[in-house]
Amino acid sequence: MRLPISLLVLSVISAPLFAATPTETVAEFHEALSTGKSEQVGALLSPEIQIYESGYVERSREEYTGHHLKADIEFAKATKNKVLKQSERIDGKLAVVMQETETTGKYKGNSVHLFGTETALLEKQGEKWVIVHIHWSSRKSK
Repeated sequence: MRLPISLLVLSVISAPLFAATPTETVAEFHEALSTGKSEQVGALLSPEIQIYESGYVERSREEYTGHHLKADIEFAKATKNKVLKQSERIDGKLAVVMQETETTGKYKGNSVHLFGTETALLEKQGEKWVIVHIHWSSRKSK
């Protein structure tokens, strides 16, 4: 009986030590997209998230998950996304994760080879980071 209680106490004490960093949260978001875990995607996003892409804006988690998420999952499942360069900056309860990526594969019968940039703004809520803004941009390879 003593061992399970000790393990429980240890896990509660050490949980904050293993909390995901902003960069790990963004990686978890992309992993959830590429594996089709839409509920997990939604859990990582603030209800008030704003997503900017190609001049369009989605102004809430509900709008994104009800509109664009399905297509993003299909694209992420069909392609391979490689992070080329990444940086993270944390200031109190806000963090920004910036990355440059290369995406390859086939989507809807077409070859894909894109270079992309992503800026994700995260807010610390309790012991976890939540994505409050994403800005995506991409270009075709030359």
